[in-house]
This record gives sequence, structure tokens and C-alpha cells, in this order.
Amino acid sequence: MNLSETEENYLKAVFHICQTEAKTASTNAISARLQTTAASVSDMIKKLADKDLIAYEKYKGVSLTKEGKQIAIRLIRKHRLWEVFLVEKLGFKWDEVHDVAEQLEHIKSPELIKKLDLFLDFPKFDPHGDPIPDEEGKMHNLALQKLSLCLEGNVVVLMGVADSSVDFLQYLNQLGLHLGLEIRIGKKFPFDQSQELVLDGNKQVVVSQQVASFLLVKQNPA
Repeated sequence: MNLSETEENYLKAVFHICQTEAKTASTNAISARLQTTAASVSDMIKKLADKDLIAYEKYKGVSLTKEGKQIAIRLIRKHRLWEVFLVEKLGFKWDEVHDVAEQLEHIKSPELIKKLDLFLDFPKFDPHGDPIPDEEGKMHNLALQKLSLCLEGNVVVLMGVADSSVDFLQYLNQLGLHLGLEIRIGKKFPFDQSQELVLDGNKQVVVSQQVASFLLVKQNPA
């Protein structure tokens, strides 16, 4: 099916909302994610429903049909593979790749993406720790927890972030936080639930509860 970039962006937005926020995507949620008007969303919902890519029930929101979900997952696969390529092969930083990958994900050639995947040696995660769907749409998910739920004295490894906005990633850069970093949980401050973190055994930083809730970690088996 030949879709416009805008149509593809809507499908991807609905997929993300249904995966992370609610079982169905409301008009307001789609509008906020795509930074467009509710009227524009309503028009696009009708258009995509006519193409049997989304299902819409009044007062219940929008969900993807089987075909709509497959298209969204293919877009996510392309986006995350391009992010890996930009970081690993072209030297982009993890806070610089999203907008470029947004453009590259709309390239239609399945053969190009297949060869890109092979060239990158079939990565399972993008530079932000998000799983990359394989050719069949399956994702390799890790059992991660929010750093904010860890206890004092726990030693963990930063594996992903729940917010990949440029501002947040640049803030993490300033703190010296990056994927693969070993972190020991220091003191938690009862006043505001902020946390002291010890990075790589020496550097100490303090992060807010909100920031800690956006950091996804696994326990260090060592």
C-alpha cells in the first residue's frame, strides 16, 4: 500500500500511544504527539479507517488493524536501524539522530533495509536502548526496571531511557550518563525522593525522582 509520510507518521504515533499510554489512542493524545490540531487528526482518522489501517469507535479511541500495526512496526524497525547506523558508522551522538532517522524511515526499499540490518550485524537495540523489530516484526525485550525503584546500595547498568527527547539526552550527557554505564545507587533524599548516583565507581551526581524514573536499568550480575 502506497502511503504518504504523514499517514505513516499517524500510524506510528497510534502504535506508540497504544504501547506506552493506553490501549487505544484518543484524538487529543494523537494531536499532542504529532503537534497538530484535533480537526486534522479527525480527518486523518477517517482517511486511515477507510483504508482499513485503523479501527475507530466513538468515545473509545483509535487502535491499529493488523495491517496498520505491521506498517507501524516496519517504520519503527527502519527508524531504529538508521539510528544505529548514524551513531555507529557516522559518529552522530545519541541526541542528534532522531530527526534524521525520522526522514530516513520513509525510504520504501525493503532490500535496502535488509542490507542495512546485515551491514550492522543485526542489532537488537537502538542507541537509546529501544528494541529493534526483526524482519518478522518480533522484538527482543529486556526485563528492565526504573532506576527510581532501585534500593540504596544496588549496583545497576543503564540499558535504556524512557524519554529520548533532545533536551533530556543532552542533560544526561552533561551528567555523564550513557548506555552501558555501571551505577551504584547512593543515598535517597526523603524530602523530594532525589537520588545520589555513583558512576563507574567514583563520580557522584544527584538526579531528581522524575529523571530517575526515565532511566531504565538492569541489576549488575557482577
